[in-house]
Amino acid sequence: MPEALAYNLNFLHPLLMLGLLALSSYGMLLGIKAKKTRTADAETRKQLIKGQFAKRHFQIGSLILALTVLGTFGGMAVTYLNNGKLFVGPHLLVGIGMTCLIALAVSLTPLMQQGNLIARKVHVGLNMAMMTLFLWQAVSGFQILNKIWENRPA
Repeated sequence: MPEALAYNLNFLHPLLMLGLLALSSYGMLLGIKAKKTRTADAETRKQLIKGQFAKRHFQIGSLILALTVLGTFGGMAVTYLNNGKLFVGPHLLVGIGMTCLIALAVSLTPLMQQGNLIARKVHVGLNMAMMTLFLWQAVSGFQILNKIWENRPA
């Protein structure tokens, strides 16, 4: 693989993850609006239902799951291709953990659609944990990116 291509591949994962962090924030906003719609009085609910927040939250959540899995394994693949090994440390382990959290949160969808309140609360808790870890991942990711930038080929 040409050296320039190998080096530039290092930036694919961070760009995808930044976009995914923004998309996850939007998904969270849609989830909050979907809850507001579910719990609103009849008149307010009529207005809020037009926004189709629950449907959009479901669609965005599906996209977030797919991109999280692709981003996690893509980042690991690029690291392995460029270094011949993975660096097992907090960034990698937390990233894998986040992928598990989002998969678990999404797997609760059928129960939530049946009105299971416990599943809904666990879904929210898993996603809040994932978002908290995601913010930490952004900081640790920028530290890694800075090391890559400092060691760029001449």
